[in-house]
Amino acid sequence: MNLDLSRTVSPTESSKASITALNSIVLYGLAFLLAYGVHQLATAAMAHRLGIPLTLHLSHVQFLIPDRQWWRIAVIAVYGVGPFLSLLLAIGAGLLFWFYGRGRKGRLKLFYFWLALHAFNLVLGGLIAGSFTQLGFWYVPRWLFVEGGTAFPIALAVLGGIIAVITGYKAAVAFLQSHDSRTMMLYANRGQLIFTGLLVPWVVGSLLLAALKWPDLTTYEGLLFVTMGLFLLPLSISSRNELFQDTVPTPRKTTIAWAFVGAFLLLALLWRLVFNAGITLS
Repeated sequence: MNLDLSRTVSPTESSKASITALNSIVLYGLAFLLAYGVHQLATAAMAHRLGIPLTLHLSHVQFLIPDRQWWRIAVIAVYGVGPFLSLLLAIGAGLLFWFYGRGRKGRLKLFYFWLALHAFNLVLGGLIAGSFTQLGFWYVPRWLFVEGGTAFPIALAVLGGIIAVITGYKAAVAFLQSHDSRTMMLYANRGQLIFTGLLVPWVVGSLLLAALKWPDLTTYEGLLFVTMGLFLLPLSISSRNELFQDTVPTPRKTTIAWAFVGAFLLLALLWRLVFNAGITLS
């Protein structure tokens, strides 16, 4: 994949690339917090409904019962409800993007795009991260098909990885349609768009989110940031080869999305304040 980052760019292109990177980082982070929040709150709500005491932390849900007190239905319900709602959220965000976002100007369509990817990653990436850590979504196939041992969840994780790669590769046009700037959409600037609109938000956004969760960041959640690459790296390659360079007839001017910046900072602050000490439900 040749991003052609050595090409000389004009001050206008450089400014738009920087703004694109900032907006993409913010929307990447905001979408993750929303998707992960839905996942964790659903998990906690199901456990609470089943009478399982728990504590919600910055990066994980701690269940306050010993392993021997779990029963099969509880394991499947508690660890399955989050990925199930995440899948619905991914589908919903994808439909919003396709029918209400891509043909309109503004940054909301880029938010839908990131939300769909993050939510889908909580499902597919959750299978992969769980196979490495034997935590999270891994428990669902493990307890659904006990006779399959650990081989079945691993096979599902491999399948999930393949689906993630295919999804990312096929999402190139959607990624390009999520941007308004005529300058950044030019094929000559495709390398800059991929770098600032995909790779920078993935790396910088993930580091910021990891810092937000520190020192509670779990290996499982850390791996979710890595598995996002199964979507984004094929997407980068496909976008580089995609000749599509159209945008909406009246695109929005490339400026910092202050409303989304404020929303991200506020949500991150609330996340830290609310979950830092842990919330216990008994």
